[in-house]
Amino acid sequence: MSDILTSLLSDKKGGIIFRCFDLWHIGFILFFGAVAVVACFYLRMKDDRHRSKVISAFINAAFGLYMLDFFLMPFAYGEIDIEKLPFHICTAMCVMCFVSRHNTFLGKFKLQFAMLGFLSNLVYLIYPAGVMWHSVHPASYRVIQTLSFHGIMMVYGLLVLVYERKEVAWKKDLIVIVSMTIWALLGNTMYNSDARVYNWFFVVRDPFNMLPANIAPFVMPFLNVAVFFGTEMLVYFLPPKITKTGRYQCNRKKF
Repeated sequence: MSDILTSLLSDKKGGIIFRCFDLWHIGFILFFGAVAVVACFYLRMKDDRHRSKVISAFINAAFGLYMLDFFLMPFAYGEIDIEKLPFHICTAMCVMCFVSRHNTFLGKFKLQFAMLGFLSNLVYLIYPAGVMWHSVHPASYRVIQTLSFHGIMMVYGLLVLVYERKEVAWKKDLIVIVSMTIWALLGNTMYNSDARVYNWFFVVRDPFNMLPANIAPFVMPFLNVAVFFGTEMLVYFLPPKITKTGRYQCNRKKF
C-alpha cells in the first residue's frame, strides 16, 4: 500500500513542467474563477440558511484538504513539510475560517478571516511560486493539491464577502492582521535556523529582495500590516452586497 501511494503521489519529473501562466496554470485559474461565478449566481436567490450551508461546504473542503495533506505528505515528499504548518497567511486563515464558523467568539471575526484568506489565496493562485520552484509535472500531487486548496479558499472568501458581509469594522481587521503578524513572528522564531528560514507571512525577509537582509526583519512586519490593511479597506468598497431579493447593492457605508 505504501509503495502504491508513493508512486501515485510523488513528484512527477520529466516531460511537461508546470510553469507560471502556462496552459495548465491558466486552466486552474479559469476553473476556480468559473466555480466562483457559478456559486455566486447559484446563491443569488437562495435564503441565508442555504447560503450558509454552501459557503460552509467550501471551507470544510479546504480544511479537509489541508488536514489530509499532513497524512499524505510522507508519501508525496518523503516527509511532513514543516512549512505547511499554519504560520503562513493562507494556511492560518484556513484554520481560522473553519473554526470561526463553529466558535461564537471567533465567529465575530469571520469576515476578517475570510477577507485575509481571499486576498492571500487569490495572490497565490495567480502566482504559485512555491509550486514552480519544484519544476514538476502539472499532474503531480504537489500541483493539484496546492492549487486546489488555494482555489477553494479563494472561492470561500469571495462568497463570504459577497453574501455574509454586514458592517465594516476596521478595528477588527486591524486586530486580525496584527495578530497574524505576531503569530507568524512566533513561528519564525521557533522554527527558523541556519539550515532553513521559512519566512512565514514574509515577516523576516523581503520576498522581492528590495530590502537588505539585515533591515527586512524590522520593516516587513509593519509593512505587511500597512499593505494588507490598506488593501482590505479598498476591497471592502468593491464587491457588491447582495440583498435577500437577489439584487446587487453597492456597499459604501461609512466605517
